[in-house]
Amino acid sequence: MQIKQRLQQAAHNIKRDVLTVYFAARDNRTPLLVRLLALTVAAYALSPIDLIPDFIPVLGYLDDLILLPLGIFLVIKLTPAEVIESSRAKAQQLVQRPSSPVAAAVIVLLWLLCALGLLYWFAAAVGD
Repeated sequence: MQIKQRLQQAAHNIKRDVLTVYFAARDNRTPLLVRLLALTVAAYALSPIDLIPDFIPVLGYLDDLILLPLGIFLVIKLTPAEVIESSRAKAQQLVQRPSSPVAAAVIVLLWLLCALGLLYWFAAAVGD
């Protein structure tokens, strides 16, 4: 049970740190090159596309286990301390917000409706 709790805490910390990097990238006090690096790290973390696909044994998860924490660490080290502190506070507030299963269901329903609309449009275009 202790391993499960540690993994959940690590996942929570990574989520908070990705949000911290995102907020640091949007802060004008962050140097331009660090902002670009932070945006790249945040985009990579939130993107469903991996550098190495997860279905490749062992290597598939190495990018998530090595590249992402390394990128987060680098951005945090290169960003001014006051920016990191304010970004961490914003990220912590966002992470602590309660999540709503109803809101998630509505969003999934909207995506499904969009997909069905696109499918209907495509079928009509092919049928002509």
